[in-house]
Amino acid sequence: MADVSVRPARPDDVGEIARIQLETWRLGYGSIVPQPVLDLLSVDTAQAAWDEAVLAPPSPRHHVLVAQEQQWLVGFAALGPADDLQPDDPGPETTVALGPLLVEPRWGRRGHGSRLLAAAVDHARADAMTRAIIWLPEGDTASREFFVSAGWAQDGLARALDTGSGELREIRLHVSLEEG
Repeated sequence: MADVSVRPARPDDVGEIARIQLETWRLGYGSIVPQPVLDLLSVDTAQAAWDEAVLAPPSPRHHVLVAQEQQWLVGFAALGPADDLQPDDPGPETTVALGPLLVEPRWGRRGHGSRLLAAAVDHARADAMTRAIIWLPEGDTASREFFVSAGWAQDGLARALDTGSGELREIRLHVSLEEG
């Protein structure tokens, strides 16, 4: 049996988080995100963003979690209070936004995504959050199927992001975190 776990990210994880994000996006989103956008991504830029998220999160309800298999970091998830809600969204003060949740493709299909999602939900519930949302690229059917299989559903919202090299359409999924 593999030695697997999920834990809060530490400062020495930031370089691996950035590497995993870039490799996963380049492999998994090559047909979804415009190539010029992927070409502009750098480990240094991603690492600077993750440094801040891990070392100085905006609030105690912001979390970065990492998945490990033995000594290898294989994926990560980030979550925090949602800040891009619609006026009619329920429970704005108790809605958490998840994203990204990424597992490096070579470590896929080993349960790491499910463990990261379960740990993220546990952290959100501990922070008194009652609802979760995530924005996914419309063309990312693998992630959408993963979340739907975990009980999430599309809520009908979509948005178009201007990447500077074309439009990236995203859809929003949501789930109740209330146990019952």
